[in-house]
Amino acid sequence: MKIATFNVNGINGRLPRLLEWLDESRPDVACLQEIKTSGSRFPTTAIEAAGYQVLWKGQPSHHGVAILARDAAPRERRRSLPGDDSDEQARYLEADVHGITVACVYLPNGNPQPGPKFDYKLAWFERLIVHAGRLLDSGAPVVLAGDFNVVPTNADIYNWWPWQFDAVLQPQTRTAYRRLLAQGWVDATRHLYPAERIYTFWVNDAAFRRNAGFRMDFLLLSPSLLPRLIGTGVELEHRGREKPSDHAPVWITLAS
Repeated sequence: MKIATFNVNGINGRLPRLLEWLDESRPDVACLQEIKTSGSRFPTTAIEAAGYQVLWKGQPSHHGVAILARDAAPRERRRSLPGDDSDEQARYLEADVHGITVACVYLPNGNPQPGPKFDYKLAWFERLIVHAGRLLDSGAPVVLAGDFNVVPTNADIYNWWPWQFDAVLQPQTRTAYRRLLAQGWVDATRHLYPAERIYTFWVNDAAFRRNAGFRMDFLLLSPSLLPRLIGTGVELEHRGREKPSDHAPVWITLAS
């Protein structure tokens, strides 16, 4: 089974790129972030014509998440992260598909910091840690997939110095990510490639051409799935095409 995460940075504006990717990569499950649309503007017809059933939670011009599944209907579990009923940002979607619980995560960026956006980021991260712990306690096989807006270590960015004050590199952000992993989650990319320089986001085309990137898009596995992990990768070629997202898709393959 192939599970992927892809921050599309606007699903309608990038729809040709998304459909290309679905046709070429053919993930069984795809978690999308930053769909940036809502209501009738979501391209359900085009996605279904590509062979996928879809759940989505949108928001006009901002945020938004979706879970796509091939040869299956994702069964919705929840449409928001618990812990704050006043939070209206569309950043979390959870479903059962192909016998696995899949959570699509779009963690807040948090810039500028310090400030209310960074406070919101850390509070959202705390809520994710609490809920992720409950998912692990359930004993179900779970994948947390998405754009976590954290650069875990200096080895996950081309050059940390110019970005040292960015919210994605702050000690509080990195500590929260380590606490999440300490629950037992396995970062699939780092498990299979512990030392390689791997990036998933580039601020612009020039940065991509010189591979000055960040690693911020992850697939985190519950421990029961680790024996099934047989591959992972970043589909860099999709970042280099015409009018691409600023992120590249990241995928894992799990044995049956």
